[in-house]
This record gives sequence, C-alpha cells and structure tokens, in this order.
Amino acid sequence: MIRRRLALLAALLLAGSVHATDTPSVMRGADPDAIFADGRMWIYPTGPGDRLEAWSSQDRTQWHDRGTLLRLKDIRWADADHARRHYLWAPTMVAAGGRYYLYYSVGPQGITPSRLGVASCAAPAGPCRDSGKPLLTGGRGYEAIDPMVFVDPRSGRRLLYAGGSAGARLRVFELAADMLTITREIPIEQPPSFTEGVFMHERHGIYYLSYSHGHWNRSDYSVHYATAPSPTGPWTYRGMLLSTQGRYKGPGHHAFVRDPATGEWLIVYHRWENKAGDGPYGDDRSIAIQRITYAADGDILPVDMLH
Repeated sequence: MIRRRLALLAALLLAGSVHATDTPSVMRGADPDAIFADGRMWIYPTGPGDRLEAWSSQDRTQWHDRGTLLRLKDIRWADADHARRHYLWAPTMVAAGGRYYLYYSVGPQGITPSRLGVASCAAPAGPCRDSGKPLLTGGRGYEAIDPMVFVDPRSGRRLLYAGGSAGARLRVFELAADMLTITREIPIEQPPSFTEGVFMHERHGIYYLSYSHGHWNRSDYSVHYATAPSPTGPWTYRGMLLSTQGRYKGPGHHAFVRDPATGEWLIVYHRWENKAGDGPYGDDRSIAIQRITYAADGDILPVDMLH
C-alpha cells in the first residue's frame, strides 16, 4: 500500500520538470481553514496579524472579502504576558448548536508561552466575540498553536487538536458543550513526522489525521497523514500527501472540507510560489484548492499541484 503511494508520489515529483496546466491559487494568505455554509464556501486565513478575516465564494473562483471577524485589540487578555508585540494566526471556524466558534493562536511564539483563544460568532462572517480568557496556554516545551476543532459525527464529541513547531507535540482535548471550555485532555500517541498544522476529518468510518511536516518557510514543508478507527488513534501512518512540485514550494497548513452540493472532498492549503532554491522564503504565501481522490481501500492519493 505504502509502496504504491511512494511510486505515485515519485511520478508526481518528476512531473514538476515538465510543462503542465497548474492548479491556480485563489488568494494571498496562509494557514487556511474552510467550511461550507449558507450556500457558499468560506476560507479563514491568517491575516495581517492584528485581525482575522473571512472570505467567501459561490463558485470557488471569485472570492469576496466578508470583513473582519475579530481584532487583536478586542482580546483583553492578549497583553497579559507582557510581550512587546502580539499577533493572531491559524484560525479555524466550527459550527455547533446553531452558532459558530472561531479558534485562533495568539503569539508571540517561543518568547512567552503561546496561547489559544476562542470567540463565539453569530454567523460565518461574524461578528465574533472573544470568550474573555485563554482557552489553552503553552509551556514546559509545549507550544499551544494551530488549533483545530472536530465534531465527531459518530459520537458527537467535540475535540480540540493543537500544538507543534519546535516541540512538535500534538495534544487532544475534549470540549464542553459550550465550545468555550476544555473538560479534559485525552492521551494520544504522537503521529509520525508531525510538526504542526493538524487537521482531522472522517469518511466512511475512517478517521484521517493530517498535518504539516518540515520547516514552514522551506521547500521541505509538506503534508502527511495517518488513519485510525477513532479520532484519537491509534494511528497508522499512510505517508506524504502534498509536497514541493516545480514552482510550488513548501505546501502545507491545510484543511479538508466536503462540498455538500457535489459530495466531493477538497483540500485547501497554502504554498510559496515562484521561489528559487530550498529557502528560507519570505513575502506572501498563496492559497490553493484542489479535489481529493480516495482509493478503494480509503487511502488518499497524493495531490498533484501541476494538474
């Protein structure tokens, strides 16, 4: 199974040296999350640092800025660590109980313990109101970054996945029904090749844990995944799903989303474009959307950015 996947991945990498019809990016940005709501697809990217914004589209081609969801200045606890500068990144939006909940990272990262926040939102475009306190604070080698919340369609449990980067440690927590409070931590084994940017989705009874591996600003940044019979493991590593091809470098920090109109699954991710060498890169990243193909046994076929 893994041998077949590696052979296909090698073929895709070789394709990077020939002319092909590329998958175009849809906007500038990074760390995208995505949902479908109100007949539209919504993307929630990392913004300029002082706010988080929403974008929506009815055709996945024309995207519209739906305005600001939350501003850093409205998060009263952000300055409690006395760091000189703060910023917001890596948001995720989840629908539950007739409302929407926005989770986000609050930096700096690595200077003081990073923190996660959560805001309650009236609609996919907001307005959103911060809960008034950190949801989770890092420390002792653990970085509280890159939140992802998964509502298990089978059990109804609400699970928060978070962590990564230098410590490369993933932790999973169960949320209360209010979506604003952690009730307990669920011990898990660490997935192979995990660095950051975790995502969980379920299809046909298989749970897919996907995540970024490598350095965020270099060509080795990539997406890997594992499967499990439950949303908390045990994990069976399935390999690399998305990696550098041709002029597209370091793809990662992604989200999976199912289009309710067609039933097709999509992956939304960021990448560096038209960069020479292996990095480190600077400037803006771009966000792209591609269809996902599942094999008969449930494996996800590697994503080809050049077609």
